[in-house]
Amino acid sequence: MAEKNRILVVDDEDALRTVLSAELEGEGYRVSSAADGDEAINILRTQYFDLILLDIKMPKVDGFEVLKFVKENHPTSKVIMLTGFADLKNAIESKKLGAEDFVSKPYDLVDLLTTVERVLSGL
Repeated sequence: MAEKNRILVVDDEDALRTVLSAELEGEGYRVSSAADGDEAINILRTQYFDLILLDIKMPKVDGFEVLKFVKENHPTSKVIMLTGFADLKNAIESKKLGAEDFVSKPYDLVDLLTTVERVLSGL
């Protein structure tokens, strides 16, 4: 079997980050996580990820800032934005900044995994 993709989960909610990381690992992905945008950027300075699942609303550095950093420094990494503040404005802003997709919380895990597979396969 081909080596599974590397995914970085960035969310300031500990429980959500833990559950999502465990589910993705259960699907065979290699998962790392960060509790905020600042930590995510520090990780991204030294490591490459195929996909970043990125919360928008976080303390210190928000998801939009991390997204800009990713697109400048890792243009081949794909990004799916996660937010509990699901509105059209955030979706449009995410797309403008280069995110591949946008998922609102609370999300259905099966739907999110389907989105992850679709984005990683480039469909």
